[in-house]
Amino acid sequence: MGHLSSRDAYKSLEERINWFTQGAPESETLYKILQVLYTEREAKWVSLLPVRPFTLKRAARVWGTTEAKAEKVLDHLCEKALLVDSEYHGVRQFVMPPPMAGFIEFALMRTRGDIDQKYLGELYYQYMNVEEDFVKDLFFATETRLGRVYVQEPVLSNDKMNHILDYERATHIVEDAEYIGLGLCYCRHKAYHAGHPCEIDAPWDVCLTFDNVARSLAEHGEYARLISKEEAMDVLERSYESNLVQIGENVREHPAFICNCCGCCCEALQAARRFSPMQPVATTNYLPEISFETCIGCGKCAKVCPILAIAMEEEKQDETAAGAKKQRKRPVIDTEICLGCGVCARNCPTKAIHLERRPVQIITPVNSTHRFVLQAIEKGTLQNLIFDNQAFANHRAMAAVFGTILRLPPLKQALASKQFKSVYLDRLLSVWQKKKDREMDERKAQRSGQNV
Repeated sequence: MGHLSSRDAYKSLEERINWFTQGAPESETLYKILQVLYTEREAKWVSLLPVRPFTLKRAARVWGTTEAKAEKVLDHLCEKALLVDSEYHGVRQFVMPPPMAGFIEFALMRTRGDIDQKYLGELYYQYMNVEEDFVKDLFFATETRLGRVYVQEPVLSNDKMNHILDYERATHIVEDAEYIGLGLCYCRHKAYHAGHPCEIDAPWDVCLTFDNVARSLAEHGEYARLISKEEAMDVLERSYESNLVQIGENVREHPAFICNCCGCCCEALQAARRFSPMQPVATTNYLPEISFETCIGCGKCAKVCPILAIAMEEEKQDETAAGAKKQRKRPVIDTEICLGCGVCARNCPTKAIHLERRPVQIITPVNSTHRFVLQAIEKGTLQNLIFDNQAFANHRAMAAVFGTILRLPPLKQALASKQFKSVYLDRLLSVWQKKKDREMDERKAQRSGQNV
C-alpha cells in the first residue's frame, strides 16, 4: 500500500469520504474523530476502497493481497461498522457507509468499551453542534434533502388516512421491511457524553434501521439487534408518546433508517431552529390548522413543537361587563418552517388542531440511487458516482445511475450532461429524447385517427 505518515493516512481517508455526495468538511476535530474510529492501518485500507459497492475480489486487487487476507480485514471493518456488507446474486458485497446516516452514527448506536465514547461524544458535539460547516453541508448543500419527516399517523382523522400514501407512513415502512434493527439513539447518546443530556428525557432505544443495513449491523458487532415488526410498532408508539419526530431516509422505496428525534439533541431539528427559515429535511405533505372556536390558548402546542414553529400571541377580546378588555393568547403557526409532523395536534387537550394536506405536494425521490443522483447533480459531483479514484465503476452500478438520469426532467438531464461531459451520456440522453418524441408522435397520430 506504500508508505504514508499518520497524518497522510487520515488525510487520504478524509479525501475518500469526500468523494461521497455527502462529505465531511476538513477540520482538526474531524481528524481527531477519524483517529478514534480508525487505526492508522484501517485509515490506509479504507482510503483505497471504491465508493461504490465492491466485492472481496476487488478489495484484494486494490490492496495487493490475497482474498483470504482481504476477507479478514473486511470482516474486521464490518465488526467496527466502518463497512456494511450485503449479498447480490450470491456474491458478498461491501460498501463504505457515508458519514450520516452512516459510520458517524453507528459508532454510538450501542455502548462499547473498545473506544472512549465520552471523548468521541465530545468530539461529535464540537464538530456538529459548535462548528457549523458539517451541518450546513449535510443539510443545506443540495435542494434534495437527506432525510424527510413522517407524519404521526394517530393524529390523522379517518378521512385524511384515506389519502395518505404508503411511503408517507412509518408503519408501512415497518411492515414492508425484511429485516428491522433497533439501536441506541446516537444523538441522545452523544449529547449525554458531551454534558448536554436530553431535556425531555426521551428514550434512547428507538433508532430503527432496515433491511441490509439492519442485518449487517446486527450480525457484526451488535450495533443493532434484529426485532419483530410488532416490537418496531411498539417503538413507534413509545416515540409518539415522548413527542419525538420520525425522520427517515428521503426515499419512497426501502429507506435504510427511521430516527425518532427530539428537538434538543437531533442535529436536523437543531439545524431547523438555528437556520430558520431554511428547512434541513423534507417536510410531510401536511400542515396543522387551528380551530379557534375550541382553542383555549393553553400554549401546550408551542411548548411541544420540536422546532419552535408555534408562537403564542396576545389576542384582544370584547369588553367585559366591567368595561375592561379581556385578553388571551392564541397560537400562531409559522407554516414556512413547520415540518408537518403532527406533534402539536397530538398534544392539544381540546383537539383544536387538525392536519390538512399541503397545497403543493412534496416530491420524494424513488430510491437511494435516485436521491444520490439528484444530490450529485445539485452539488456538481455527478462524476464521483460514475467514476472512482481507483477503478471504473462496474456496469451494474453505472446502469443504475444512468437509468436514474434518463428518468429525470430535461433541465436536470442537461445539468448532468454538462457535469459529466460524456459523449456516452450525451448519446444516451439523445436516444432517450428521440424515443420519447417518437412515442408522443405516435400518440398524436392515434388521437388524430380516432378523431377522424
